Amino acid sequence: MDLVPFFDSYGEAGTALLGGAVLGAVFGFFAQRTAFCTRSAVLDFTRRAGFSAFATWLAGFAVAILGVQLLVWSGRVDVMETRFFSTAQSLSGALIGGLVFGIGMVLARGCVSRLLVLGASGNLRALYAILVIAAVGYATYTGVLVPLRDAVGGLMSTQATGGNDLLAILGQPQVAGVVIGAILLAASLLVAFRARISALRYVGGAIVGATIVGGWYFTYEMSIQVFEPVQAESLSFIRPLATSIVYATESDALYGFDQGILAGILAGAFAAALLFRQFRIATFAEPGTPSVLRYTAGAVLMGFGGILAVGCTIGAGFTGGSVLALSSLIGLVSMIAGAAVTDLVLQQVENGRFAQARLQPGE
Repeated sequence: MDLVPFFDSYGEAGTALLGGAVLGAVFGFFAQRTAFCTRSAVLDFTRRAGFSAFATWLAGFAVAILGVQLLVWSGRVDVMETRFFSTAQSLSGALIGGLVFGIGMVLARGCVSRLLVLGASGNLRALYAILVIAAVGYATYTGVLVPLRDAVGGLMSTQATGGNDLLAILGQPQVAGVVIGAILLAASLLVAFRARISALRYVGGAIVGATIVGGWYFTYEMSIQVFEPVQAESLSFIRPLATSIVYATESDALYGFDQGILAGILAGAFAAALLFRQFRIATFAEPGTPSVLRYTAGAVLMGFGGILAVGCTIGAGFTGGSVLALSSLIGLVSMIAGAAVTDLVLQQVENGRFAQARLQPGE
């Protein structure tokens, strides 16, 4: 991919912004159409609601891993100099941050990417949660919560495991990553068949995963063609929210891939909601809506936990998971575990309240 014509027309930062916007728009459009969400995938199990959401999520996860592993195995992308492998990563941050994030995404009724999609579709509750996530993420990224982040993140790192490359730790060749991706893809097809989701929904979920592949390829090509060194990366949403506040508060901050991702996902989801007549204003005043305090607590936990785990369910789970980074996979598993336990606890609390409400005085 020759990016020089884009550099000449838009500059390096403008090209990064444009690439992020295109990938973000594709992600947002298909995430909106398929209701793509890690929380919903977890709730398929905790609430025994079938496997439609999980099948959609697994399609994206499988395509992300298989596509990226093919790029790495074929030599088209080199990820060894990226943040996942160039320095030691925090395993305690991934574990604890992932758990905290998982709790938060159930309380706020959506992971960061899902809240962005919902916000672009008219959900004011989601937009409120995103603002809180951004503020707490900023405080954790470069503000008053940095000491707490460093204290938790410093408990254990990948130095204890000899690195962050899962395949290297297991003594497996690079082609093993391709095999893992192929197995996951086959499993996703089986789950989709059992869940009886439509072919369009499955393909939509797969396209969401493909944006992760596109992100790695685009940013790697940028990294080897730009004058100033940049790191290869792919989609994430918690970091862009935090760094965009830096951009808004510092006049010399450079916009780029992160800001493009945010603009793209909002534009893509908004377009999908309008085209398919699903744009609807939703507020806290609607019956059955959890309180603003619950959303606030969930957003605070996601803002802190997402930065601590070095990514949300997409940034850590999909982007880091697609290169088989141990810390990212631990973070993803922790997010899922935190979400599952939290939802089970909430169900018990809600069932208890329902049973109590049915009792008459004197019974």
